[in-house]
Amino acid sequence: MASKRKYSKSASRKVAKVMRERKRGTLRSGRSGKKVTSRKQAVAIGLSEARRAGARVPSQRASRSRSRKKK
Repeated sequence: MASKRKYSKSASRKVAKVMRERKRGTLRSGRSGKKVTSRKQAVAIGLSEARRAGARVPSQRASRSRSRKKK
């Protein structure tokens, strides 16, 4: 039995496009408009755009609770 792809081809193309933008230095974050330099953030932006465009992308995981810094 062939397993179904988790991410569609269009989703991976979208992520690749966003990664190229990051390498060129033209990728900006949504709200603040700051330049994105993080690879993980670039992937997250690409998946988010693909999700909005209707590509098959698994739903977002719940964000982990931040651990408090000890004094």
